[in-house]
Amino acid sequence: MKKSYLWAGQIIVLAAAHAHAQSSVTLYGVIDTGINYTNSAQTGRNPDGSLNSGSQINMTDGATRSYGSRWGLRGSENLGGGLSAIFTLENGYNIANGALGQGGAMFGRQAYVGLNSDMLGVVTIGRQYDTQADFVSNYSVFSVAALSGTTPGDVDGLGHTRRVNNAIKYVSPTYRGFTFGGMYSPGGKAGDFTGNQIWALGASYEFRGFSAGAGYINARDPNLSSFGDNPNSGGAGTNNMGSVGSLTSAQSNPIYAGYASARTFEIYSAGASYKFGKAALAASFSHTSFGNLGDLDAGPNPFDYSGTAIFNTATATVSCFATPTLQLGGGYTYTHGGGAGGNGSASYHQGIFSVQYFLSKRTEVYFYGVYQLASGTDSLGQPAVANIDLMTPSSTNHQFVGRVGIVQRF
Repeated sequence: MKKSYLWAGQIIVLAAAHAHAQSSVTLYGVIDTGINYTNSAQTGRNPDGSLNSGSQINMTDGATRSYGSRWGLRGSENLGGGLSAIFTLENGYNIANGALGQGGAMFGRQAYVGLNSDMLGVVTIGRQYDTQADFVSNYSVFSVAALSGTTPGDVDGLGHTRRVNNAIKYVSPTYRGFTFGGMYSPGGKAGDFTGNQIWALGASYEFRGFSAGAGYINARDPNLSSFGDNPNSGGAGTNNMGSVGSLTSAQSNPIYAGYASARTFEIYSAGASYKFGKAALAASFSHTSFGNLGDLDAGPNPFDYSGTAIFNTATATVSCFATPTLQLGGGYTYTHGGGAGGNGSASYHQGIFSVQYFLSKRTEVYFYGVYQLASGTDSLGQPAVANIDLMTPSSTNHQFVGRVGIVQRF
């Protein structure tokens, strides 16, 4: 009898161990905070329309790479035959005050479920990044050099600041270094099949130290579908892309805030990198367009724009490990925007430098500096002001931001 109990106990233990091996749930997260110095940040405007500003010292949440404070749950269950069920729930929050990120969404960074097949690839459904994040972002200044300093307002989306709701995404297995994927988000608009829809394609190739990728995204009614994807977003009467500011508030994303009435939003992007030893070089190019301006069902049009506004961006980045624990990075970004309806154009030059020191595999301290110089006329019909991503715009055509911070991963 005792032997029977012993054998039964061993079987239960083995079965439990087998079940545990077949499924897993991982708790993970990042805490990223730092102190910023900005030489010029808008505070509002005067009755005559001129902008006010002042220097600023403040603490803000994560601004390095695709970090930003978060915690998440990632799970997988082995279904047999090389097939697994997977899910990710990822919450963004502000370490400075504990507030929810992404407009107050509980799992605003990512929330999806899907199937992963060794033979066929991965299909996921829910709120997730578009295919540019999978195939092109790694070649942008934002990711390669671990810097905050994407294009102004992250106009080409390579800075991971926007997600796609209700998205169905497919990513293939890697075939001899080649991977491809696509994504579709139905708009759900009654009587208008294409209204608010988003679709995207992407592909990448890797061989030894060389890699390259390309992507395309098409969003209808971007003020609602792409920029209006958070709980605090408004309807067609609200500008979810930015603001013109007021006597007591700063502008937001003046580079494209005037284009909320766009019917279509397209991004073509491509990039490449080469790693040699402890260093890496990368470059990227993107073409962004806000088309068919003047559609009031998509968003407000206070400047009566029509036609198409375009932005072309080129970036170059270098990063290297000076020592096993010290990484240096630098980059240059040039963005040129063609104004809509003959309203002029604007250009943005931006230089970036960063230093990261790794105290361990999970903890680092860092410094970065970003300088931007703008010229021409921006989407608000004013002399273009500097508009460093994630920061309050300047009241002038130039702006410098310096940041010291710490990142801890778990």
